[in-house]
Formats: sequence, C-alpha cells, structure tokens
Amino acid sequence: MLPNLATATVGFALTFWAWNLIAPMSADYKDRLGLSSFEQSLLVAVPVLVGSLGRIPVGALTDKYGARVMFPLVSALTVVPVILLIPARNSYGAMLAVGFLLGLGGTTFAIGIPLVNSWFQPARRGFALGIFGMGMGGVALSGYFTPRIAKHGDSLPFLVVGGALVLYALLSAVLITDRPDRKIPADTLARRLGEAGKLRVTWELSALYAIGFGGIVAFGVYLPTYLKTWYDLSPTDAGTRAAGFALVTVLFRPVGGWLSDRIHPAMVASVALLTAALMAIVQAFDPPLVPGGTIALLGMAAGLGTASGSVFALVSQVTPQTKVGSVTGIVGAMGGLGGFVPPLVMGAIFSAKDSYSIGFMLLSDLALAGCVYAYGRMRTAERSG
Repeated sequence: MLPNLATATVGFALTFWAWNLIAPMSADYKDRLGLSSFEQSLLVAVPVLVGSLGRIPVGALTDKYGARVMFPLVSALTVVPVILLIPARNSYGAMLAVGFLLGLGGTTFAIGIPLVNSWFQPARRGFALGIFGMGMGGVALSGYFTPRIAKHGDSLPFLVVGGALVLYALLSAVLITDRPDRKIPADTLARRLGEAGKLRVTWELSALYAIGFGGIVAFGVYLPTYLKTWYDLSPTDAGTRAAGFALVTVLFRPVGGWLSDRIHPAMVASVALLTAALMAIVQAFDPPLVPGGTIALLGMAAGLGTASGSVFALVSQVTPQTKVGSVTGIVGAMGGLGGFVPPLVMGAIFSAKDSYSIGFMLLSDLALAGCVYAYGRMRTAERSG
C-alpha cells in the first residue's frame, strides 16, 4: 500500500511541475513576445484546459489497463512537450501548440486516485487520498524552482524536469502495482464514460471540485501574474509567494481527507468553501499585501485545499468501485476546467477595468453556492450505479 502511495504521489508532483512550467515564466514570455494580458493568460491556461479534458479518457483507460501501465506511459510521453518548450519559446504560436501537448502532464491525477482508492480501506481512504493529493505541490515546486533554475540557463528548467520524468517513468514501471483482485471492466471506453456520466453524483462532485480544485489551479497559474501586476513584485518574489499559496493548499488537502474520515466529507467541504468565500471577499477590497493580503490569500488557500481533499473522500463513498477511474476522470476534468476559466476572466477584467476585485467577488459567490449545496444535498448522497 505505502510504496504505491509514495510512488504515485511523487509522480503526481513531477507531472504537475511539468504541467505548470509555463506559468512561472509567463511574465518573461509576455515581455519577450510582446503579449497582452489576455494573450498571457491564454498561454498559461491552455495546458490547464487540455490536462483537464485529458483526465476523462485517462481515468477510463486506468480502469481498463491499471496504474502500472498508465503512470509510466503518461510520465514518459510528458517528456516530449517539456523538451519542446526550448525551441518554442520565441514564438507565441509555437508556445500555444506545445502548451496544448503539455496538458498531458495534468492527467495523472486520474491515474493515482483509483490506484490509491483500491489499496486503502474506507476508514483510511480519505487521508490516503489527501496524501496523494499533496502531489499537486508540483505547482508550488514549479513556482519556486523554475524561475531560479532559469537564472542559470534558459533551457535548464526544461532539461531538469524532462530528465526527472524519464527517471520516474523507469522507476514507476517497477514500483507501482495494481491490486491482484482488481476488477477489469469489459465494456468499451465510450460505454464506461457514458455510464459514469449518468450518475447524478458525478456532476454534483464535479461542480464542487470545479470550485475547490479549480480555484487552486487558477491561483497556481495566475497568482504570479496577479502579484507582479497588482503589487509590483519581481517575478522571483511573485513566484515565491505563489509557491507559498500552493504549499498551503498542499498541506491542507490531507487535512480535508483526514477530517472526512471522521466527519461527513460534505460537512468538511461546506465549511472549507465558506472560509474560501470570506477570504475572497476580503481580497476583493485590495488590502495591502502585508499583512491583509497575505492573510486573505493564505486563508483562501487553506479553504480550497481542505475542500479538494474532502471532495475525493466523498467520491470514494458514493461511487461504485469499478467506476472510480471513470468518475474521477470526469470530476478531475471539471476541476481542471474550473481552473481554466478564472485566469482568462481575471486577465480580461483587468484589461477592461484595471482591477481584479470583480474576479474575487465572483469566486466568493461560487464558493458560497458550493458551501450551501454541499451542506444541503451532499450529506444525504448515497452510493449508486
């Protein structure tokens, strides 16, 4: 159990670092290529979109072929766009194309969830899933280390991450094992996705995850731009503070899972989303970065991280075991899509209004809606299908 959890978490972190390679350098690309705020946001958002949608087929393929095949395969394939970022960096069109391929790195979430879910008993599953979810700290690693490594050579971050992915692909092929009694679905990919799509809880969980994890992804990719633009920080300082935000989300994800093993996960999600909503309202009033803005952003990170951990504890409660991969793929996709839209909205709002306040108020509205729905409906959801 534990070797699988550790190996999957490391792989999740590495592929998420790769998935987020463009965001920490987006200010440099903006200056180098003369991009508008919207073009910069689009460049950052494209890998998020592709990685999100890619989780749907990858989750279903994991149900069929298992994590032992899928983790090494996806990790190895992600090396290709990581290395292609080197020749593409002087062309906006080429960067968008490579960013599309880079989205593959964001799909490993749909591989790890069914793997971990299968190896742990229900009483420990929430915490285990939360530990695996800490792999999203790859966003924090990217935000902190990518610009610092780039100071020693423009191509160095991509060579380092590419090399790490090659090594991981080889190790994971040896270390990851699927349960011997794993049930392999006989249906076609399209039929399994269709069956998962018919479950009401799939879309309810998708909506909650789009708010929780979508908020994390959105801030992970856009926070460096926001801090640099609004608070006039240097790219390195902005990346460091954004990494701090991501680190808090990482630390609170297993907290959400741990609490969900003891309290109904819908209750945990409700309180966590309420916290995120209140902190977003505070940030909408543009407080000074120290201490008001820092407290609001980190409080938001804690709420979103806890909510994300609790949602997948809820997945394991209400989803049939043979459909966990397919449901995870859809829910994970919606979560990633929740991260695709906000950077574009924030960039468009700032270009039009020279302010980010409307974007933070929209986040608070969504989080409050999720809080009410989690409390009012999801506490009574039952396993079906």
